[in-house]
Amino acid sequence: MSHQKQAVRVRASEGRVLSLVYNRFVKEQVSRMGELTDPRVVYVTDLVSCHHKFHLRKLYPELSIGFEPPAVVGNLIHAGVESIVLQHGFVPEYTVEKHVDVGGSLYVLKGRVDAYNVETREVLEIKSVKTFQGEPYDHHVQQLNIYLNLLGSPRGYLLYVSHDRIVEYVVEPSHVDVEEEVARLLADEKHPLYPWECRYCPYRKICPYRRPEGEAEREATL
Repeated sequence: MSHQKQAVRVRASEGRVLSLVYNRFVKEQVSRMGELTDPRVVYVTDLVSCHHKFHLRKLYPELSIGFEPPAVVGNLIHAGVESIVLQHGFVPEYTVEKHVDVGGSLYVLKGRVDAYNVETREVLEIKSVKTFQGEPYDHHVQQLNIYLNLLGSPRGYLLYVSHDRIVEYVVEPSHVDVEEEVARLLADEKHPLYPWECRYCPYRKICPYRRPEGEAEREATL
């Protein structure tokens, strides 16, 4: 008895599922456009990255909108882990705000931790990375430390997910003066904060402080 293989029809899709993913992530970015241009709104992530990027975003917010596969994968990993810890006392996408006075002007420092346990006051930050360097990245630790200070938390967790490793670190808080950090950001003191930032920045084509690729690579290896 012979079995004849039937031809399988494969064609390009019109994007039924892709459009759902696109709408989920891009529309969220678009909905924040007004906030991105508000000169009084500062994000916690602004304090641990290039200061000039913050100022360029206020002028050219549309350039920050993206739909790159690595970012989408990262968001999907976040959504998956958050759905798991939700069942164990953590509140996903927990909003943090603090009013900060700088030179007599009031600013709003805003952040959104990946997950927060209201009972234990523990914070979870999920980081999706292409490769893991073997120890936590400094800007990730600093970001989590600011959250711990704002929430009065006793500890936080950094969960790294890469294509070949999943590792977790415990971070205990140390004092950070958020008013001073916001003041430094507004003064545009450091650009970039890390030599590799320019390579991934959406404003690199219009930034006067952009580092040459070779220079950034050399500094990163020192």
